[in-house]
Amino acid sequence: MSVYTPHFAPIVVLAFLGTTLSAILSVFVGLLGALRKSRRMATGGMAAGVVLMLVYGSILLAFSFLSRDVVLLPGAWKYFCEIDCHIAYSVGRVQTIESATAELEGGPRSEQFAIIELKTWFDPSTISPHRGNGPLMPSERRIRLIDSGGHEHSESPQKESLLAAKGLHSTPLRTRLRPGESYVSYLVFQTPVEGKDFRVLVTSAEELDRALWGHEISPYHGKAYFQVYDAQMHGSR
Repeated sequence: MSVYTPHFAPIVVLAFLGTTLSAILSVFVGLLGALRKSRRMATGGMAAGVVLMLVYGSILLAFSFLSRDVVLLPGAWKYFCEIDCHIAYSVGRVQTIESATAELEGGPRSEQFAIIELKTWFDPSTISPHRGNGPLMPSERRIRLIDSGGHEHSESPQKESLLAAKGLHSTPLRTRLRPGESYVSYLVFQTPVEGKDFRVLVTSAEELDRALWGHEISPYHGKAYFQVYDAQMHGSR
């Protein structure tokens, strides 16, 4: 199973740009009418701009209210749709250690660190045949680990030292790749040992995406989570 955010990205982006430019033009016409003391032009221009934004906003909310949360099983792909290509992510193996010092010194068992493998892939089947083989830098992502209580966990500041202790090399998420290329990054979260039903949420960090129809981070839109099973979190040391 794979999910896409947003669907039909070229159409969605064109709708956003077209609506924005039309609204700006309408406001310009309204201001010009005000300068010329033409009440009809001023009122018509401003009214057209308001109607355009209301219609666009209504469609945006309609997409959101019709959406649902999705939980992706291990191995499934989540696609972020750019205008001319798609970048996909998938969660793989999970490792845990019981504390920052447990691996080397035998620390307390009240907390653990989860090391989660995240694969980034530039799917070559999603590009135009005319695009070429040029490299692409993925957009910035926001990543959280969410437990069954809805609590969000950001990545641990001890990430580098933990990965070094495990002998793991994590490729930065914004490393450039060409069509067909992939790489592995590691996410590190500090969680309570008794926690369960963890999910990883990888979303866009671009604020402008909130204004796109059907985008995961648009207001009230459902999210696509990666499932991390309890057995992975508690059974892989």
